[in-house]
Amino acid sequence: MQVSAYLKLSVAVALLTIVLKTAAWWWTGSVSLAADALESLVNLAGAMFALAMVTVAARPPDEDHPFGHHKAEFFSSGFEGVLIIAAGLGILWAAGHRFFDPQPVESLGLGLLLAIVSSALNGALAWAMLRKAREHRSMALEADARHLITDVWTSAGVVVGLVGVMFTSWLWLDPLLAVLVALNILYEGGALVWRSSQGLMDEAMDAESLARVDEVLEGFRHHTVRFDHLVSRSAGQRCFVDLHMHMPSDWSLGRAAAVRASVEQALMSAVPGLRATIQLLPMDVEAHFDDPKDLI
Repeated sequence: MQVSAYLKLSVAVALLTIVLKTAAWWWTGSVSLAADALESLVNLAGAMFALAMVTVAARPPDEDHPFGHHKAEFFSSGFEGVLIIAAGLGILWAAGHRFFDPQPVESLGLGLLLAIVSSALNGALAWAMLRKAREHRSMALEADARHLITDVWTSAGVVVGLVGVMFTSWLWLDPLLAVLVALNILYEGGALVWRSSQGLMDEAMDAESLARVDEVLEGFRHHTVRFDHLVSRSAGQRCFVDLHMHMPSDWSLGRAAAVRASVEQALMSAVPGLRATIQLLPMDVEAHFDDPKDLI
């Protein structure tokens, strides 16, 4: 399945879990189950926006976007993070009112069963989506999967807490659970917004990919060939490296270009989605930039 297919499945599962959790809240009157249902509504909005952004990210480069549209996925992650934070604040508001006006919960057995079924659906989908996200380096898919995982833990906490309400009749446990759910949601939302902001600011490639790049370059290093000024950046499913390759000044242009092509091919084979740009320089020539170290 493609990334977009997983997100379409996420939309369908979100619709189903909204129905299940809303029914559970309606039958029980539990504010913690209402909080759980509200998070599933956020799941739906996030999955729909992620699907739209993945579609944009898949567009080929054009005149206005010569490096492609891959960063659109980071907008999806940031948008979902903002939605999660809004849901968390709404849950805190509702739980605060319930502390001062406790309400009995009813039909907990049926409500808990519906919550468990919806949690199982989210858990299975999140596990599959996370594997696919790592395979395709999709930030949008990973953000949606991690949000679903948060939803699973949220539902698990609600179920455990409501079982406690059944056996103790402590009504304050219900709004307390809602507060804990909201705090967890706020943390997850903040983390997604932070990761999105880092991606939009041209964050370097991850350590594992950089290690693969260095391993490839090590295989080409020789007393006649050296590399320096390597920089990298990530953009959704794509990543880019720029570096200098120094060679003897008496090599022909054809020979130097052939070695460069071999290095670029090896780099792009080692790191899926990589675009490598290598500048050729004679061994005794250095290129200087704005880095103060280059001016020494």
